[in-house]
Amino acid sequence: QVQPEESGGGLVQTGGSLQLSCAVSARTSTAYTMGWFRQAPGKEREFVATVRSGDSNKYYANSVKGRFTISRDSAKNTLYLQMNSLQPDDTAVYYCATTGRRLITSSLRSSSQYTYWGQGTQVTVSS
Repeated sequence: QVQPEESGGGLVQTGGSLQLSCAVSARTSTAYTMGWFRQAPGKEREFVATVRSGDSNKYYANSVKGRFTISRDSAKNTLYLQMNSLQPDDTAVYYCATTGRRLITSSLRSSSQYTYWGQGTQVTVSS
């Protein structure tokens, strides 16, 4: 019921773009904070970007700053990640994560702070 559902992944060449979407079939209170994480084969899951409801501030991993843009549509309970200038190092399974909590700034980048996780969508960037 509350599991996020990601879509929009695919195969793209270096320098290309993709837009990921994350739909949450639950009331808004379970998705006050919504974010994206990614995991490459053999590596730890890492933070990508996150945003809080009603907050104009957006937070990004240093590796994606200037290339990725996170946004959300509260009416549709949908989170987006516009990814431009994709690089091979961006190849990973991308996960949408949510929590009903308004996470403090120092906690936004920690995967352990998020309660609900999607199944992931594969993004592959070829060189």
